[in-house]
Amino acid sequence: MSPDFRFTLRWGRVLPALGLAACAGALAQALRVPLPWMIGPLFSVALARIAGWMIEGPPGGRQAGQWAIGTALGLYFTPLVLAHLAENLLLIGLMAGSAVGIGMVSAWLIHRWAGVSAATAFFAGLPGGASEMVVLAERQGGAPDRVAAAHALRVMMVVSVVPFILYHWGGQGHDSYVPALLTVEWGRFPLLVAASLLGVGVFRALRIANAWVLGPLACIAGLTAAQVPLSALPGWLVGAGQLLLGVALGGRFSPEFFRAAPRFLAVSAASTLLALLLSGLFVLVLAACGAASLPSLLLAASPGGMAEMCVTAKVLHLGVPLITATHVLRVVLITVCAPKVCGFFLRFATLPR
Repeated sequence: MSPDFRFTLRWGRVLPALGLAACAGALAQALRVPLPWMIGPLFSVALARIAGWMIEGPPGGRQAGQWAIGTALGLYFTPLVLAHLAENLLLIGLMAGSAVGIGMVSAWLIHRWAGVSAATAFFAGLPGGASEMVVLAERQGGAPDRVAAAHALRVMMVVSVVPFILYHWGGQGHDSYVPALLTVEWGRFPLLVAASLLGVGVFRALRIANAWVLGPLACIAGLTAAQVPLSALPGWLVGAGQLLLGVALGGRFSPEFFRAAPRFLAVSAASTLLALLLSGLFVLVLAACGAASLPSLLLAASPGGMAEMCVTAKVLHLGVPLITATHVLRVVLITVCAPKVCGFFLRFATLPR
């Protein structure tokens, strides 16, 4: 097969996916669906893939979407916001740390009910980055395909459930965080792009996970905190980033997805619902103590993907810095602690009952 033919074949699958995603996003927006430019593409592409349509996202689409979201989030981290976050380090640590405990409960449920190995269950239950959990699972003798499937299902469920709950129960617009810049300054826009891509390059060189979202976020947040004049991202670019994330998430599904291991996926779905319930109960206690508003706490503690939950905070005008900081710390904690905690879980899972 010639390179030209492969190129034509691939884009013959990419362009219909983008067209379908754009139509679904516009329809979702017209129907006042929360997070329309991510949820619409996610469900339309996933359903089309499950139905057997040969469509896929563009090469590098997920990374481009993560870059847009990470850059937009970095503009929230003004000196005042950083001071506020410093005052809430204990709260952020509690919510990030709770993800490890709740993830282990989910893993135990998967191990007991799905009939998979303890290593597979452990990395399928932890709400960490999907790619990192797959790599770690493979090193510990787990089944990487099932771990990847569990995380795709988890992110899809959380992205579907949490925004709807917050949107329809009035959980939006209660926090006063706004980006440092609200208007696009085209003269400074190249500096914003260059700085954010520099962050990507540094994080990739250091082999830090989620470099396409954490790199721009860290670099732009540092410049914003130093009060370096930058520019806002155009709204259409943020929307395009959401669309690309939705297409990438939907592209993980296939006709074989639910037929491959239905029992395992059913238990994974149940464990995700349990994790949502446990995190919800935990933040109810925190909110009762006056820690922060309940919607922001719920989104911060949700076991969803970092980029997806942070863009939800941005769209619903919730506590973006608090939510972003919590999810970043959660990813770091899980990635660092998972190999160490895994040994404990494997010993616990093999104890006689």
